Amino acid sequence: MSSLRSPAAAASPLEDDDLLSEILFRLPPQPSSLPRASVACKPWRGLVTDPQFFRRFRLRHRRTPPLLGFFHNQGADDVSFFPTLEAPNRVPPGRFSLQNDNRSRLLGCRHGLVLIVLLKQPQFLVWDPVTGEQHHLAIPPGFDPAKVLDTAAVLRSAARDVQVQHFKVVLLAAANKDGRILACVYSSETGVWGNLISTPNPSHVHVFKPAVLVENSLYWLFGRETFLEILEFDLERQTLAVVNLPPGLGNLPLEVDICSDLYLEDMCTVMRAEGGGLGFLFVSYYTAQAQLWKRKTNPDGVVSWDLTRAIELDKLLSLDLNETQPIHVLGYAEDNNVLLLRTIFSTFTVQLESLKIKKFPRIVGWSYFLPFESVYTAGIGGGHGGAELLHNT
Repeated sequence: MSSLRSPAAAASPLEDDDLLSEILFRLPPQPSSLPRASVACKPWRGLVTDPQFFRRFRLRHRRTPPLLGFFHNQGADDVSFFPTLEAPNRVPPGRFSLQNDNRSRLLGCRHGLVLIVLLKQPQFLVWDPVTGEQHHLAIPPGFDPAKVLDTAAVLRSAARDVQVQHFKVVLLAAANKDGRILACVYSSETGVWGNLISTPNPSHVHVFKPAVLVENSLYWLFGRETFLEILEFDLERQTLAVVNLPPGLGNLPLEVDICSDLYLEDMCTVMRAEGGGLGFLFVSYYTAQAQLWKRKTNPDGVVSWDLTRAIELDKLLSLDLNETQPIHVLGYAEDNNVLLLRTIFSTFTVQLESLKIKKFPRIVGWSYFLPFESVYTAGIGGGHGGAELLHNT
């Protein structure tokens, strides 16, 4: 005797919109994923092109976004995008263009947001290149507009609200009178800047590189030429502190004297350490060896640095050291743990766990590159160019 099946039982799971949505949410967050799904059939397209679906999809993958590329200042003021993915996920350089007639300079990039300072009438711009959304912020009281543009960082709130994703901007600058380092935090949730926070500036110098977010703190490299330290801003406690570099790496005049175009800040970066915590990477000019350090604290509260790994970059990148190719650290993508490096002849990305490399044409200029790690689906959720990506499949 054959069993009877109800119409509901006989229906395919893919005909259930709720179940189908959960399946599509689990697609990889690559730019071509949703455009490909959208051409499967009309119901699928209806789901993935729903703005609410895209917001949830983007939020789901916000902590594991792909590295789409790097933003940098091309020339003195223009903001440009340098893509790093391959087809069909490669985002054309002009896709993330900023329509702005004001001179601008990049300050930070994180969680799909780009922080820019507009120079003609000094103010900050928080820009989401995927949706095109822009927020303009006035310079907070207590900061000199002529000197306030040292450095700043942007980050999203940890809230899981699909409808509203608040952000924060952390601004740093050196005080004019006593040389202290000042910090101030803007919250889009309140719409105001917080109180001034300060700490002594032992080096009386400026910040060199963009911040790296490690757990609940932001870290900047600061110093001058051959002397560097790390500045820590604890986001929860709202405090500033100075951290020394690993032993022997804070002051290396011999390393930089051999190349007039290479300074200590060009050879290193703050990073996320393996297994969590604060890390530091230094590339030796002499050996092309990348040293990976991790800061540790013992049960008695004593802080120290451990050398956890060394990578022979000359072998990895197939470099001929006889040609004296200094390796310049252009940028670091914290979510993907990827370095952007440049030699005299080429540009590379190196994924520090797998040691997978990608080679690109040589980049002109020595500006620091800001990683853009975000969920972008062309043609979906405010994006465009879906047909172009599918054509390159």
